[in-house]
Amino acid sequence: MPVTDTSSAVDLCRFIDSSPSPYHAVEEAVLRLTAAGFSESGQDEEAPAPGRHLVRSGGALVAWADEGRSPYAPLRIVGAHTDSPNLRLKPKPDRSSAGCRQVGVEVYGGALLNSWVDRDLGFSGRLVLRSDDGVRVVLVRDDRPVARIPQLAVHLDPGVNEKGLVLNPQVHLSPVLGAGTAQDGDFATMAAVAAGLDPDEVLAFDVMFHDLTPSRLVGIREDMVSAPRIDNLLSCHAGTEALIAAAEGHGPVPVLALFDHEEVGSISSTGAAGPLLERTLRRFVGLDARPIGDSVVFSVDGAHATHPNYPERHDPEHRILLDGGPVLKFNARERYATDAVGAGIVRLAAERAGVDLQSFVSRSDMACGSTIGPATAAVLGIRTVDLGVAQLAMHSARELCGSADPARLRDLLVELFNS
Repeated sequence: MPVTDTSSAVDLCRFIDSSPSPYHAVEEAVLRLTAAGFSESGQDEEAPAPGRHLVRSGGALVAWADEGRSPYAPLRIVGAHTDSPNLRLKPKPDRSSAGCRQVGVEVYGGALLNSWVDRDLGFSGRLVLRSDDGVRVVLVRDDRPVARIPQLAVHLDPGVNEKGLVLNPQVHLSPVLGAGTAQDGDFATMAAVAAGLDPDEVLAFDVMFHDLTPSRLVGIREDMVSAPRIDNLLSCHAGTEALIAAAEGHGPVPVLALFDHEEVGSISSTGAAGPLLERTLRRFVGLDARPIGDSVVFSVDGAHATHPNYPERHDPEHRILLDGGPVLKFNARERYATDAVGAGIVRLAAERAGVDLQSFVSRSDMACGSTIGPATAAVLGIRTVDLGVAQLAMHSARELCGSADPARLRDLLVELFNS
């Protein structure tokens, strides 16, 4: 399938670079949605008149467009997640060793640890500040190269190229911030200054490191996207753009659900296994009056492309190609939620949209990852289909996908919203 449209991939790069943390990803989605006429409501407000609306909570967001739709119309829900594996600051991170100022981190999600060494790192997230009414939250982002995790020199680790790099998260992953001795509160002060705030106002923080290399099109024909957090900001971007495109209509009600904490199991107030989506649909969208049997959830997340250097790690009858079109994902143990009826719905929509599809299943002797799909299906009791875009280097600090597939996924989601 030839490369035909990379404009969506270029916009995806902008979206990713604006979204170093889940909180920034939600902020970027809100900016795009409000520019398209969506209005934000608080979680405790009364249900607004039908229209274009959104509700956010931390690193999660639910948006919908019900103007001109019947109160009994079914739902078409596109779900994705805003979080990605990374390194997150501990509550008291400041430490020193061998004349270097460092910070302590926890590994968030199933990160490929080796991909975080020898990279220039910035930090982002949210700060919680004291206020007259209790606490308030502000976003923080510092794109200066303030930290780096240096790998041990090959001379001091003989055989590393034969045995592989082994990293202990507690011992080997503390980023270096500079020379000297760290004092308690140094990082909190640096974060406050980066946000233009008084350090004495900071009560707590949720902050993580991010790779500073810009997202870009790569390859001899620029037919690949090299970027951090493709899993799963690609799906967040496609879902946001598809909802904007499908906002005017008279059929099913299109809903976008961007969850947090998928990489650590989805069990949280803003995760797919939590109450946010169901509560929002009941309070604002009239879930109980809508036909469950005709509604569908589309869990949109990254899919494993067949790795050219490790083809034996994939099922031989299910080769998945970069830029081969969106991928339907199947698993007999319900790690993906797709069934035959759901697959048929997506395949019909793909035919109408002129988009090719691929089908993924893991080798029978290898474990399968999971998505928000099973959790969302269990919470809502609505048929759920797992699909996404093929990528390489999943869970690396730097991932790779085809540059035409983001547009194909967006077009497919528009058709699924409207069908």
